[in-house]
Amino acid sequence: MQPVIDYLPLLLQGLATTLKLAVSTVIVGLILGLLLALAKLSPRAWLSRPAFWVTNFLRGIPEFLVLLVIYFGGTQVLGQVFGDKAPNVSPFLAGLIALGVIFGAYASETFRAAFQSVPRGQIEAGRAYGFSAWQCFRYIQMPQIWRVAIPGLGNLWQGSVKDTALVSVVGLDDVMRKAQQAAQTTREPFTFYLVASLMFLIITLISMWLIAKAEKRASRGVAGAR
Repeated sequence: MQPVIDYLPLLLQGLATTLKLAVSTVIVGLILGLLLALAKLSPRAWLSRPAFWVTNFLRGIPEFLVLLVIYFGGTQVLGQVFGDKAPNVSPFLAGLIALGVIFGAYASETFRAAFQSVPRGQIEAGRAYGFSAWQCFRYIQMPQIWRVAIPGLGNLWQGSVKDTALVSVVGLDDVMRKAQQAAQTTREPFTFYLVASLMFLIITLISMWLIAKAEKRASRGVAGAR
């Protein structure tokens, strides 16, 4: 127990990095996913087809491979373009890009299904009452979209939290790397990997509670609007 107490500040530093990466990934992924979903729903084939190709490709390859390509390949490309003055791709940036685009690829399907769940007649009725396109989106589509999308996005968030552990391989000082350092120093790998597992479990349980509350609130809001 004493080794855990001694290394707890180090583990908490790693946990903060893990949460920072996970939250940043979700922000990037939500924006990208929404844009890709809108592109997929576009009647213009030159916009919808590439969006489907990109997301199918990203969903078909491992996250770890995307991370390695961005971290090592990005550094190589920047070196060829800028030469000796090329900036290095940091582990955090590589993890953010890799996990963000993967999150966005999956979120695009969640958003697309949510958009399609809203009856077209409701939008047409809103326009008939004089609503602008933005007002229809804000007051008619968005409340229903979030109600449908929250469960899927919640699952993606929990997956992204766990996927942050992959980034420790390229040198990110997250909770997994800190646990590995403590395990190597104390020669107690079981203890520190167990502590890291409990930290991820706590994040997951808190996330499940918050997602459930968000689902109830979204459902209540839609029911009230009706």
